[in-house]
Amino acid sequence: MGTQRNGFKKENYIISVDVGTTSIRCHVYDKEAQIRGSCVTKVNLLYPEPGMVELDPEELWMGFVKVVKGAVQDSGFQMCQMEALGISTQRGTFTTWDRKTGVPFHNFISWQDLRAADLVRSWNNSCTMKALHGVAKALHFLSRNKRFLAASLIVFSTQHVTLRLAWALQNWKRVEAVAQGNCCFGTIDTWLLYKLTKGLVHATDYSNASATGIFDSYQVGFSHVISLNPARDPSPPPPPQMADQQAAMFGECCFDVGDVKITMGTGTFMNINTGSQPHTSVSGLYPVVGWKIGPEVVYLAEGNAADTGTAIKWAQKLGESDRWHIPVMALCRDSGGGTFPRINGRRAPLNDPKACASFMGLKPSTTKSHLVRAILESIAFRNKQLYETMLRETHIPITKIRADGGVGTNDFVMQLTADLFGRKVSRPTRHEMSCLGAAFVAGLGVGYWRSREELKKLQSTDCVFLPRNGYGTADGKMTDQYGQVIQSWERALQRSMNWYSKA
Repeated sequence: MGTQRNGFKKENYIISVDVGTTSIRCHVYDKEAQIRGSCVTKVNLLYPEPGMVELDPEELWMGFVKVVKGAVQDSGFQMCQMEALGISTQRGTFTTWDRKTGVPFHNFISWQDLRAADLVRSWNNSCTMKALHGVAKALHFLSRNKRFLAASLIVFSTQHVTLRLAWALQNWKRVEAVAQGNCCFGTIDTWLLYKLTKGLVHATDYSNASATGIFDSYQVGFSHVISLNPARDPSPPPPPQMADQQAAMFGECCFDVGDVKITMGTGTFMNINTGSQPHTSVSGLYPVVGWKIGPEVVYLAEGNAADTGTAIKWAQKLGESDRWHIPVMALCRDSGGGTFPRINGRRAPLNDPKACASFMGLKPSTTKSHLVRAILESIAFRNKQLYETMLRETHIPITKIRADGGVGTNDFVMQLTADLFGRKVSRPTRHEMSCLGAAFVAGLGVGYWRSREELKKLQSTDCVFLPRNGYGTADGKMTDQYGQVIQSWERALQRSMNWYSKA
């Protein structure tokens, strides 16, 4: 496969972009999935008011263009040698813009934004939601249909687009254009596709849509609230797009039912492949579309913690410099009786947004090393909590576990996670799996790679962490080695819950 030019055949490549929360990265991949050129630029987050987090749409677009050009230049190849473009984006960040002019009505409202917190609380406590839950429970009792069970458990979150979009429509008069049919809505993938096609295409992909809160995973369509359709069929077809966590799952080649991926970056995202059926959770796991390729739809069940990397960065600030070596300091024998229930509320299975951060068990002998170990232990403990929830709810036998992300480079966290799971956990050589996953999907789409089996052969593993005896078992049960420490952490979790009365 290549391009004929002046009698010489030039090799082609795949280019892929990952638009994250803090950076935009672009890589050029060859047939062996090796990176041949790269470029990265920073994402500038805007904080207009406390609790509000925004991004400038035009600045994001310019950053996208910059890294694509930069990566091709860094590779030493030509743009005409790029066989396909894949795009991975952060989820739940959206904007609206004028359909006629393409000018945004406002900045992107980030998935981290809390401006709709009051609206979320009001709706979750409303008579309407209580009535919905009651009717759905009754329908589930009569029909045993899992869709009704899902409806009986649904609650709004600030991470979902739903009520942040409602806030924007209520508070910004310029968005009154929606009544005139002149308002386009979209997440980051939609905006980039709109710009790439010069306004010809207004669409999203299944993986991003399923994380908005306005997409029905059971019907595989929007819940009659909003519709994103192409203005007209583009030529050539638009580039493949994926949400970041689903792209990372694809990059890890977790194609089979029971495959588990753990991404430990700014937050922790644990996903399990549930196959052709979405999982209905009673503990707060979220069903998302992993990917749709042709007629095949693959679903994932997802649990997350919002503060993994955040907790480590906070710990680093306690040191004398940014070079403070957390892995070295964590090698003290234990946490000195201290435990750290983490930051920023609780998600599945406790689901308490009012929970606070705390460090319990302080003694006169407590040192920074004890604090650091407690923080790193809490990441592994949270992984165990999510893993147990998945085992208990899905009843799907786990086939393999792969972990990536910046925090995943910490051997202490990885080893303890494997110990507590009682299963081996593999860490890939490459860390930016979202970008690789988007590249894989783009490459499959144009025949650059022929099959998923071929992709599996391209996997490279940096390290396999095998569980040590005396920590845990494959069914999630604890032995005495770490049982008491886990129990202390769980008690600390309970005592830190319901702390913020106005959360």
